[in-house]
Amino acid sequence: MKLISATMSKGINYLSLAHFVAFLILISMACSNTLVVEAQRHRAPDAKEGKFSLAVSGRTKAILTINDFRKGGEGGGPSECSGKYYDNSIPIVALSTGWYNKGRRCFEKITIYANGKSTKAMVVDECDTSRGCRNNIVDASEAVWKALGVPKKDWGWLEIFWSD
Repeated sequence: MKLISATMSKGINYLSLAHFVAFLILISMACSNTLVVEAQRHRAPDAKEGKFSLAVSGRTKAILTINDFRKGGEGGGPSECSGKYYDNSIPIVALSTGWYNKGRRCFEKITIYANGKSTKAMVVDECDTSRGCRNNIVDASEAVWKALGVPKKDWGWLEIFWSD
């Protein structure tokens, strides 16, 4: 009889553990669904699934990456705004698809804040999210990185804020 009650006791413990794990999984799923809904509220107004950037408000958080805007550079083809290539000594940027906003920001200057400094840069291109660009990217020329005082060895990826 002791063997049966010990086995039943273990079975109850295993059952309780299984219920507890299932409960944690449900809570986790509910929290992640809440985060998805909250993120969707902050899309750009006319954004399509997979091709949106976070909404711009005051100072918008982003990732600064480096781009070569010269012909033959890593940036690919010419600028979406002008169809031209640019020298990297000019403070220019490409914005993620949603922020680029179908070219509505072309030739507008944005202010970039990082490293305790700020600088202005002109929007000349789109960082196309349908071609692998993340939705929170400000892709900048060398001039922008220099103006922000970032050491060359650290160029490539930097958390920033930007505004119109």
